[in-house]
This record gives sequence, C-alpha cells and structure tokens, in this order.
Amino acid sequence: MISDALKARFDKEIAEHPIVIYMKGNALFPLCGFSARAVQCLQPLGPLYTVDVLKDPEVRDGIKQYSSWPTIPQVYIKGKFIGGSDIVAELAERGELEQLVKG
Repeated sequence: MISDALKARFDKEIAEHPIVIYMKGNALFPLCGFSARAVQCLQPLGPLYTVDVLKDPEVRDGIKQYSSWPTIPQVYIKGKFIGGSDIVAELAERGELEQLVKG
C-alpha cells in the first residue's frame, strides 16, 4: 500500500511539471535502454522532470502502485499517465506525442 505522503509527493510532482518521467537514472545519464528511449522521444518537446527510482526503493515500488503499471520508466504528460517507453515511442512515431505535450 502506498503511503499518503508518497502519494502526495507523486501528485505534486505530476501536477507541477508538464513532463515527468519516473526512470532509472536521469535525463543526462539514463541507466537503462528503456529510460533512454523515453528521454530521447520526449527531450525535443520541452523540459523534462525526471525522478531516479534507483535512488529510493520506496519511490520505485510506490510509483508502480500509484499508476497500476508494472514497469519503469513511467511517463506523465500534463498530469496524465501515458505509459512506458514503448507507448511513448509509438506516440512519437505517429506524431501524437507532440500533440499531447503542446496541445
């Protein structure tokens, strides 16, 4: 079960930043290929707020409960959960990712 404090943290991060990625590493130094792929797709669209889930096991487990999504990275755009790197890449290929960010 996710704590109220952790849920409040996620709510705040997602509300305050247009693009949030819960990932392994950070935008400058992704620590897995999936996280790197998500960053590569999103970086041209605006500033990214990244959270390194490897620094805190509570965050790593908590974000999976928060979204009901089992894998990392997890991408939020304008407060809405989008999915992982495969979904982000598909949206980018179809030209829909930019619409989500800019629209």
